[in-house]
Amino acid sequence: MSGLTVVLVTVVLIVASAFFVAIEFSLMAAKRHRLEGLATTSRAARAALRNSSELTLLLAGSQLGITLCTLALGAVTKPAVHHALTPLLEVAGMPRSVADVAAFVLALLIVTFLHLVVGEMAPKSWAIAHPERSAVLLSLPMRGFMFLVRPVLRALNHSANALVRRLGATPVDELASGQDPAGLRQLVEHSANVGALDAAFRSSIERALDLRELTVADLVRPTASMTSVPAGATMAAVQDATRRTGHLRVLLRERGRMVGVVHVRDTLEADPRAKADTVAQPVFELEAGMPLYEAMALMREQRKQLAVVRQGARQIGVVTLSDILPGLLPPATENGAAKGSEGRTGSTAGTV
Repeated sequence: MSGLTVVLVTVVLIVASAFFVAIEFSLMAAKRHRLEGLATTSRAARAALRNSSELTLLLAGSQLGITLCTLALGAVTKPAVHHALTPLLEVAGMPRSVADVAAFVLALLIVTFLHLVVGEMAPKSWAIAHPERSAVLLSLPMRGFMFLVRPVLRALNHSANALVRRLGATPVDELASGQDPAGLRQLVEHSANVGALDAAFRSSIERALDLRELTVADLVRPTASMTSVPAGATMAAVQDATRRTGHLRVLLRERGRMVGVVHVRDTLEADPRAKADTVAQPVFELEAGMPLYEAMALMREQRKQLAVVRQGARQIGVVTLSDILPGLLPPATENGAAKGSEGRTGSTAGTV
């Protein structure tokens, strides 16, 4: 093989290795939602999304490509460099055996340097610095390579997954797109410490993360704070309770239990002497031990602003969306905004 051919083959192999390294790290670092945004107008971005959805196959393809390039460099470039250096070292005065060993070591160092620096480290850094751009740019050639060697990749991937299962882990085909609460809490703390996140927003985000650990019982207001009237009360009694407390929803109680809820608007066009239970709705109940985020989602789904909390068969209080949501909002920092916020909070509380 001529020297020019060796050079051309070496360049092709190093470029191919750089390609496989770049596509591997780009898909590991790329954000799926950004690829989804690009996919609406780009065929290459859609190919990148398909790559990310079968990440284990893509990684197998990348590793296979890098391995083949490494073996080819060892089979073609290293012997050529070795044979080219040996006569030069002999001319420099080295004995043939010493020159042969020295040329072998130098050839190994040269090829390894070119492969590591040019074929791996440089493309890795580029892909990490521009993950979405590199993932989209390289996606179509990688899809073509995977199409050609897919049976081999599936066999390799199946073997690797079997080994992973034997070790007690569950293989996955794509990266998780989110952070766990502990990771998010560390990110929020770091952002606040370096000044990238306002302290008020830090407090709000941390309270939102606390929803995972809180239960309905942590926010329940005791029965003494319920706005209620007897089950046989009239429309006028409900209106009086609203004027007295500012709450638009009034509970109906019977023998110490809340049996219904009346919104004052339903009483405005009725005869003030009519019974309020004729326009009452059944109470919406939540178990005290229910996680707060589940309770909030259920209340929003059922379009309920107020829920009676029970512990076993005993009703222990009420909880409202307005008890939950204000804690998630950052306090206003300017006077005008603070006044507006107070007004809205008071208004919200008055709707319960």
